[in-house]
This record gives sequence, structure tokens and C-alpha cells, in this order.
Amino acid sequence: MNAVPEAAIAALTESIDAALIEALTCSLVETPSVNPGGTEGAAAGVLARACSDAGFTVTLTEAADDRPNLLATTSRTGTGPGLLLLGHSDVVPAGPDWTGDPFTVRRDGDRIIGRGAADMKGGLAAAVAAMAALDRAGDFGIELSGPVHLLATVDEEEHGIGVRTFVADPPPLEFAGCIVAEPTGLQVVRGCRGASYLDIVVTGRAAHSGRPTDGRSAIEAAAGVIGLIREDQAAMAANPDPLLGFGTWNVGLIEGGQGISVVAPNCRLGVDRRLMPGESVAVIAEDLADAIAEAGIEGDGIAVAVRPTMEMPGFATPADAPLVSAVARAVADSGAPTSIGGWTAACDGGFISRDLGVPTVVMGPGDINGQAHQPDESVSLSELVTAARAYVRAAVALLG
Repeated sequence: MNAVPEAAIAALTESIDAALIEALTCSLVETPSVNPGGTEGAAAGVLARACSDAGFTVTLTEAADDRPNLLATTSRTGTGPGLLLLGHSDVVPAGPDWTGDPFTVRRDGDRIIGRGAADMKGGLAAAVAAMAALDRAGDFGIELSGPVHLLATVDEEEHGIGVRTFVADPPPLEFAGCIVAEPTGLQVVRGCRGASYLDIVVTGRAAHSGRPTDGRSAIEAAAGVIGLIREDQAAMAANPDPLLGFGTWNVGLIEGGQGISVVAPNCRLGVDRRLMPGESVAVIAEDLADAIAEAGIEGDGIAVAVRPTMEMPGFATPADAPLVSAVARAVADSGAPTSIGGWTAACDGGFISRDLGVPTVVMGPGDINGQAHQPDESVSLSELVTAARAYVRAAVALLG
């Protein structure tokens, strides 16, 4: 795909500043940006200063109060379509069971411990270091046809305000591809399921429990809705996609009733529906409402309202897309084992793929299942450096 001598690429990757990665990861972890809370501004400021110090063009755009997206661009590369590195500046709440302060970095040998180390402040630091090296590519005889950009969004862990703001009014830039630096353990993910939330409100009629037939139980009607959800889950499971499996339902919240001796006049379900590429939560909500009506759950004092409250789209990039093979080869040539596959998690990359039409993969340092969102979250510094090297090699393969 590229004719750049391997010796030049190797020299460029060896120039990556591991000390920068370590220092920036630690600074970001120690700048809490917990979501919910809308406190990403300080972390975005730390990232903006590091990018400015590296000589990048930096733009901060408010998606909400004190919640700025950051877009940083290399300054010494070409003007053609570029490569987008994507991450997010927010982290989930620390939660219980930490053995130390979640926002004071601790070390265990090669590992950096703190909330957000793996998901995904370490990935952001690796991206900055990779871009700093790529901005010096000309010094190694490597000319890049386009720039490398870093987009760090806010609110990825909740409702995606940041990426929605970006794709609603994107800058006049062309992207040859997008690499999401989420923690995949350096595996190359070419497809992700999306995520969505639905709020289901069931209204019934109260009555004394001594004469329950005088009322209409919203809880019993909600149980019928859950039964329909189970049936749909079984139907999807019977026809899995080879890459991403199938969409899943989870009734995560339920509340309702007035008292033990009262026929329940209300019930509310909070439901998670994981999306396959191309699925829409609006259509899913309509289909569920139709199924509820056809099942006879509504009527005679029972009403059901199904309302979508959040959608993060899924995506699937073709296996033969140049981006997929370039990133997989970049990881392997950086000395790490890798594979190409799908992911059950959702990420902002779905918006970049769906709304901007940009080929997208996910590949980053850290373990999403073993570390992200957990107490004593950590990431290996050596893996952060390997990720930065892989980003450099992927950029040279695509733009060199």
C-alpha cells in the first residue's frame, strides 16, 4: 500500500516520546472529568495544552457548559484527506472498592493505576504522542499526503452530546479513515453494536387489593411487555450475524406501584437495546408499540407509552477496507499480537461511520472488560507506547 522504506518508518516510531505518554496519561487521570457531572473542561484544557505544546492547531468547541470538544491537527503534514484519531475526555464515576484515591496516580511496575487510565485517557495520550511523531515525519524522509487529527469528545459515557455536536456541524475536513482509541487490547475492531435506551411507561387503574378486578394492574401489564421483549430476544438470537452476533434487550430498571394493598396504577421500565448496524431505536420503539397493541396489553384501563431516550449507532466496516488491513498490519509490525473482529461495546465511532461516511475501526490500549469501569483501573505503559507506534504506522500506510 505504501512505498516508504521500513527503515524510515522504524526510525520514526522509535522517536515516539514515551515520557510524554506517561506524563500526559498521569496528568489526565489526575484531572477528574467524571460523567455525569459535566466536568470535562479541565481535562480538555490539559489535553489542549499538550497539543499546543506539540505544535498542533487546536480548537475547543463547547458542546454544553464546561463541556468542550477538542480538535487538534498536525501542522507539518499535507493538505489531502487525513486520518482521524477519536477518543473521549469523560470517565465514569469511581465507585467503591478502590485501594487508593482513584484520581491520584499509583504505579505497579509498568502499570498506571487511576480512573480513566484505560478508558481512555491513556489512549488519548498515545494518540498525542503518535501525532507529535507524525508531525516530524518529513525529518525522516516521509511525506504524508494529509494531516492527522485528534477529536476528543465529551459525554461519551452517557448521551454522546459531544459527538452529536461534532457530526451535526462538522468542520470542512476530509477523512480517509477513523481509528477510535478505545481499549481493545490492541485488537482491531471493524464493527461494533450500537446502544439505545427506551423509557416504557405503563398506566393502569388503582383499586383495593381485596377487589383487584376493580382495577387494572400496571405491573401485570409491564410483565406482559417484558414477555414480548423476551420473545423478540429469542427471535434475534436464532439468526446471529457472523461478526456482531445479535441485538440484545436488557430491562435494567423497574419501578411502580402505590402500596402492597393497592392494585398498581403505574409502572415504569428502563430498557437497554443494543443495536445492530443500520438499526434505529425509533423504529424499534414503533415495532414494540405495535407488538404491545397486537398482544392486547393495552385497553380496558391500561395504556403503554414507549419513548426512545438515547441512541448510539452501530457500524460495520468491510473486511476488505484498506483501513482494516492497514491498522492490523500496523499493530503486528509494532510487535503486538492482534486480530480482526467485532465488539459488543458501543462507541462514538458509530456516529463517524454513519453520519460522516468515514471508514472506521476501533483499536487502542487497555482492557475494556478487565479494567474499564472497574476499581483500581489500570493500563500498561508499554502497551500505550505500542499503541502510539501502531497509530504512526497506520497513518504512514494510509497517507504515506
